[in-house]
Amino acid sequence: MQQQQGVREVQVQLPLTTEAIQPLRLGDAVFLNGLVFTGREGVYQQIFERGLEPPFDIRNTCNATFHCSPAVSEPSPGVFNISAVTATASFRFAKHVPLLLERYGVRAVIGKGGMQEDVYQSAFRRHGAIYLTTVGYGIGAIYGRGIRRVKDVFWKDELGLAQAIWVLEVENFGPFLVECDAEGR
Repeated sequence: MQQQQGVREVQVQLPLTTEAIQPLRLGDAVFLNGLVFTGREGVYQQIFERGLEPPFDIRNTCNATFHCSPAVSEPSPGVFNISAVTATASFRFAKHVPLLLERYGVRAVIGKGGMQEDVYQSAFRRHGAIYLTTVGYGIGAIYGRGIRRVKDVFWKDELGLAQAIWVLEVENFGPFLVECDAEGR
């Protein structure tokens, strides 16, 4: 952990463990290393409204989700380049997030705009999960620099590029600020 003028910078390895999450405090600047998956309206509809199971093992491989749309190009079939990721407002998914934490073991939700206090208290606290917020607007390209490669993409044909699940291998991916710690604060 590195501290600069009151803000701690913390490198975190994914998938997240309790030991990695517990020391994180409000306002810490977090950089992620490992696998992150994207999710927004289409993904939540597939899982929670249509009853489909996620097409990969979230709990054991990729327990951090990012509410975002990637800027994706496909220069040749099956080869994807992501140059930027733009966060979307997480509060829109508040009704689904408690189930995502409970059923699938998600330990970190990344997005913008935060979530309601009661969701932090009831769901995040109970499951020892954290909420990470992006820092400002217009920095999607900076976040894009932390994406090393696309490991997998699911439901692309059904949902399109922006709504599909992207499993991304990331390194020094951030900064994200801890908006809700594992205690629901």
